[in-house]
Amino acid sequence: MTGAAGSETDVLVVGAGPTGLTMARQLARHGVRVRLVDRALDRVHESRALAVQPRTLEVLAGFGLADKMVAAGNRAVRLIVHAGRRERPVPLFNLGLPDTAYPYLLFLSQAETERLLGDHLATLGVSVERGVELVGLDRSDRAAVATLRDRDGREERLSARYVVGCDGAHSAVRQFAGIAFEGGAYPQTFVLADLEVDGVEPGGAHAFLAGRGLLFLFPLGHPASWRMVAMRPSNDATPPTAPVHLAELQTLADAYAGGALRLRDPVWATNFRLHHRAAAAYRAGPVFLAGDAAHIHSPAGAQGMNTGIQDAVNLGWKLAQALHTDVDPALLDSYHAERAPVGRMVLRFSDRAFTVATSTNPLVRFARTRLAPALLPAVLAPRFVRAAAFRTVAQLAIRYPRSPLSTDGPQTPRGGPRAGDRLPDAQLADGDTLHRLTAAPGWHLLLCGPPEGWPAHEVDDLTRRHRGHLTAHRLVGTSGSGPEAGAQVLRRLGVTPGTHAVYLVRPDGHVGYRAGGTDLTGLRAYLHRWLGP
Repeated sequence: MTGAAGSETDVLVVGAGPTGLTMARQLARHGVRVRLVDRALDRVHESRALAVQPRTLEVLAGFGLADKMVAAGNRAVRLIVHAGRRERPVPLFNLGLPDTAYPYLLFLSQAETERLLGDHLATLGVSVERGVELVGLDRSDRAAVATLRDRDGREERLSARYVVGCDGAHSAVRQFAGIAFEGGAYPQTFVLADLEVDGVEPGGAHAFLAGRGLLFLFPLGHPASWRMVAMRPSNDATPPTAPVHLAELQTLADAYAGGALRLRDPVWATNFRLHHRAAAAYRAGPVFLAGDAAHIHSPAGAQGMNTGIQDAVNLGWKLAQALHTDVDPALLDSYHAERAPVGRMVLRFSDRAFTVATSTNPLVRFARTRLAPALLPAVLAPRFVRAAAFRTVAQLAIRYPRSPLSTDGPQTPRGGPRAGDRLPDAQLADGDTLHRLTAAPGWHLLLCGPPEGWPAHEVDDLTRRHRGHLTAHRLVGTSGSGPEAGAQVLRRLGVTPGTHAVYLVRPDGHVGYRAGGTDLTGLRAYLHRWLGP
């Protein structure tokens, strides 16, 4: 271990999966001393989570990672639905989402996601301490002392201002904190395998619908061409810990695809059971939970890893700000207030989708095997229908309207994002984008409208008071000293020509405060509360 007995750090992050890596990156980006430990000796090399949602790419773009992930993944996957002898392509892309640079679902294995996050974190001087397990945790209201044990049995007592558990469904952090994990397990057993498949069109994702459930084939590329996920028969008593053999996989594939598929060269295969659980609280004093330590659910909708990464992005800047400035203690409480409803929503969404996919109810089976293949292409043909449906899955619609951090000031614009909403992206007249403009760490103040609305000394006073935490940008429309916003940006923000508005954007890309006009009194009070005096 890198630390000595009685050592200290600002934040201890336990668990180095995608959530923990993102958390450590957020903290390091904001100048926080962070230790990242994981009891595993190596990162995952299996594909596991496969899909990266648009909102996740947006938040990782601020790290400079999104373009690397897009280059390593596949964003042009088609879905082909098989029901008996019928094949129906279902349009998933060309979705008409003008407010994001990533209007698609990116197929990229978790192994690659972790590699890219880990490589990037290393450039900041933070390494993953592997083979290190959390074996004890004492906490008070203001700090925690963790007992860490390495692979050779040596123990270290580490004092941390905060501890974040990103250590998965069996989280030791959650157990030591005494936080209940409420829910249950689905009765079905599934098999998962990375392997080669003959008899199926390459490049597309394939869903085989049957009365017994579904079989999915997702294109991987590495470590094998395909990821297979299939439900075992309801009367199959195979224990989840049993090894999976190629002959079993072929038998399952034959049952779903009628002998059309030939499986070979498995790289990895396992049985697994699915749980649906949520932590009763995301915080216990100086201890926080994120990712699978806080919520687990079925993989329907590809929400799990993405939700965990966004948990980390939401919490990371708040911990950094609490460490660096004298702010309202409610800032850290806002993590549970904002992310627990998202976790519950994801659990409900994935549970309903999973039930439809696996139910043996005759009506549900009829809808799954007969109605869905016939109606889905027609229902999803209009672009606006696909875009509306995809926004929720893509996590672009996540908002925090009831958060204590979400404040609408006077004379708010009639359109545009409201307080708590995600800031939409838009093209600036100089070729830059709104998201790139606000990508640097810290809060961003968007002053929208004619430049004479806010004297330079008034804006300079604000940024000077919150130096290092606040950057101001003038979106002046067609001319002036700031970026030329152009009609698209102002229209997307709900600002009509000739009028003024202010948007204060949080470090995670959500709107904290907005108001119309040029009076900054409400903004000053907001900044004083949440950024410190």
